[in-house]
Amino acid sequence: MAPFNLSAYCLRQNAAARPHKTALILARPEAAESLTYGELDLAVRRLAAGLASLGLPAGARIVIRRGNDLFYVLSFFAAIAAGFVVLPSSAQLTPEEIDHLVADSQAQALICPDSPDGGVRVIGDAELARLAAFHASDYAETDAEDPAYLIYTSGTASKPKGVLHAQRVARGREPMLDAWEGLRETDVVLHAGAINWTYTLGVGLMDPFSRGATAVLYDGPVDARVWPSLIARFGATIFAAVPGVYRQMLRHESLRQDFGSLRHGLTAGEALPPALAAAFTQKTGKPLYEALGMSEVSTYISTGPGVPCRPGSPGKPQPGRRVVILPIVGGETPLPAGESGLIAVHCSDPGLMLGYWRNTEAEAEVFRGEWFVGGDVAHIDADGYVWLHGRADDLMNAGGYRVSPAEVEAALCAAPGVADAAAAEREVRADVRVICAYIVLAPGAQPDETALKTHCAQHLASYKTPKKYVFVDHLPRTRNGKIARRLLQDFT
Repeated sequence: MAPFNLSAYCLRQNAAARPHKTALILARPEAAESLTYGELDLAVRRLAAGLASLGLPAGARIVIRRGNDLFYVLSFFAAIAAGFVVLPSSAQLTPEEIDHLVADSQAQALICPDSPDGGVRVIGDAELARLAAFHASDYAETDAEDPAYLIYTSGTASKPKGVLHAQRVARGREPMLDAWEGLRETDVVLHAGAINWTYTLGVGLMDPFSRGATAVLYDGPVDARVWPSLIARFGATIFAAVPGVYRQMLRHESLRQDFGSLRHGLTAGEALPPALAAAFTQKTGKPLYEALGMSEVSTYISTGPGVPCRPGSPGKPQPGRRVVILPIVGGETPLPAGESGLIAVHCSDPGLMLGYWRNTEAEAEVFRGEWFVGGDVAHIDADGYVWLHGRADDLMNAGGYRVSPAEVEAALCAAPGVADAAAAEREVRADVRVICAYIVLAPGAQPDETALKTHCAQHLASYKTPKKYVFVDHLPRTRNGKIARRLLQDFT
């Protein structure tokens, strides 16, 4: 097998072909720092040599816990360049959460600006700067199947589980570059997410680098005014975020500024409400292209420049992907068009994870013969479009009927006066659970439960209609903008 290293795939050829082109811009409110492809390649290889000098064994796990800064980007690619397995994590994690990641991954080093206790070698800013000054080494001659990075993702278990990806995952992203992103060498890609998220690592960094484009990330306070300003400031041609970010932008006057440089926006992480997509396009004249993915296989279903949007559908399987619908209760025989079941991706997909880190029990739940089954319930229509019904472990139960929170939320978000909404089961008394709607009102709107019930009755079957409404000033969300459903119960 020919050697293949993810970092070399992203950087080495660009350093040779376009050494003076800007590869990375890290923006702050009043300043920015940038690196050309020649500078980025050299900086990564120098830090890789420094990390290699620590004497860690090949394949050792290295955890990164930092903000959206340059050292985060360099550390991610340098660790892989040196033949280690990097574990990106959020700067917002508590010491208890970091301790779990370090212990579960059996990490031997933690790249972190502070010095938490925990019995693992901590590489702080001073040592990181020293390691980054080493004489540059070449990229490690890893194989395509060798592990490259480990992502911990939330699931139904009480603790996150580790998703282990191979070096080949960079090749596995190739179908989305054209089908979803419409990515060109001349593009400037601005991503709104934190670096530790796979959406950001992929669309915000690996994908622009693989095409020789320019990546822009932001490190600073975030509000709705930031993103339109950054788009204009750096001439971004592609903007990537979760739907919640676009919704916040729509509510702010800054969206009226010139979006002339932007060709289109990308959205993933949760379902894109059709009304939100339509409103963004109406105000900016730019389309939004949606994708469906997961940490285990990245995005594999999408709309894009060549796949027209159908409101309510995330699109079609990307070219080259083998995607089918399997029965929820088990079996390996794909269901015919129109029948609902679990979305499955063929195990030959190069973007698919190697497996769950030290968790064969979890692997047994998602692998069925030659298929990976991730838990999204959907059907594929006769034209090849995928229609989601929610998560198998996220579906609500209403009188014995399975109800998708995404479907209820789409109806709620289309109601007059509603700025944001979430749906979840809520216990109203012992052994009685109902569908509850959590509503964030638009500025100037007044709570009107009767109007919402009437609206839902017009758009949802009676068993799907929320039985309880809670008006809140915001929805609990993760750093990357996803609804934190487990926290909704705390909202009164």
